[in-house]
Order: sequence, then C-alpha cells, then structure tokens
Amino acid sequence: MSQLYLALIAFVLLHSVPALPAIRNGAIAILGRKTYLLIYSIVSTLLLVWVFHAALNTPYVELWEPSGGHATVTLVLAPLGIFLVLAGLFTPNPASITLRHGDQPGAIVALTRHPVLWGFLFWSGGHLIANGDLRSLILFGGLGLFSAAGFLMLDRRARRRLGMGWSAFCTDHPLLPLAKLLTGRNRMRVDTPMALAFALTATMTLWLLLGGHAFLFGADPLIMATM
Repeated sequence: MSQLYLALIAFVLLHSVPALPAIRNGAIAILGRKTYLLIYSIVSTLLLVWVFHAALNTPYVELWEPSGGHATVTLVLAPLGIFLVLAGLFTPNPASITLRHGDQPGAIVALTRHPVLWGFLFWSGGHLIANGDLRSLILFGGLGLFSAAGFLMLDRRARRRLGMGWSAFCTDHPLLPLAKLLTGRNRMRVDTPMALAFALTATMTLWLLLGGHAFLFGADPLIMATM
C-alpha cells in the first residue's frame, strides 16, 4: 500500500509543481516549449505506469461487490473520458491543460473549458464504480479528487492571465459539459482535434475490449459487464 501512496504523491507533485508559472516558464525558457512538453509527457506517462503497477501489486480488499451494471457504467464513462482527455490535449486552450499552444480555443472548449479534467474525472469515476475495492478507491478516488481540485486551480490562473477577458471567455466556454448546447445558446461543431481524438478513442476502446484490457490489467470489461 505504501508504494501506491508514494506513486500517487509523485504523480500529483509532477502535475502541481511544474504547473507553477515561474517554474513552468523558466523550464520552457531553458528547454524550449516542444522539448519541455516532450519531457513532461514522457515523465508523466512513466509515473502513471508506476501508479498502476503499484496498484496492481497492492492487496485486494473488497468494499462492495461489483456487478454487471457497474461494469456497464464504466463502458460508457471510460471511453468518454479518454475522448475528452485526448481532444483537450490536442486543442489550443488558454484556460486549461493542453499540448497545443494558441489563444484561439478549439471546438471541444466550447463544450467545456476543462475537457482534460472532466475526462480524467469520468474515466476514474467509471473505474471506481466497477472495481469496488480499497486499492481502486485510493487510486481512482485520488485521481478523481485531484482532477476536481484542478477546476478551481486552473480557473484562478486563467482569470489572472486573461484579465478583463475572463468573463467573456466563461460565457462562451462553460465549466459544465454541454451547458450551452443544452440551453440552445451554442451549436455543436467538430474540428480536426476532435475528429482525431474520436478516431484514437475508438481504436483504443476496440483494442481494450478485444483483449487489451485483460492483457494489461487482468480483467475483461465485456465479461464483467455480463456478470
């Protein structure tokens, strides 16, 4: 259990400390934006692998009995979460997490100004519901809480960065997903980053359902959904 806590702390620190403007801007000035993002992405991926490795090697303690209904929820939320994360990373977004530099927000930002955070929240919440054990509560609950805390932190930084333009940005790019679409104040549009994210999400989901998830984590989502 201690290794899981240590891995999670390292993951949170990686996504908290470098995000501080002084540290981030200093690193970009030294390395260049592309090199900084490449190194950051590689280290982040390695840490995430460590987190899952630690979780899989943590003793299983059941908190509630998983059911097919729980797994079905995951089959809906997890692909949605992956899509939002990828679309958010591929899209310029002056208010949130992205790998693309630019002040003109992409189509996914019109649905929510924090697609990556919502993606992690949906993905972690879906897995927490389906697993029902202590290590999953620590792992997915911890990642979910960190994502939820990010809404306030990123909004505060964006408000400071955008200044007088923050209010107008919030009006056009709501926090809650689909808020403007449901009220009829905005029309759905699809751009290249969203299309690419959808294609990658479909490919990843198909591979995971056809054996990839069982190979990586020892659990078949389709079998679990029929239990």
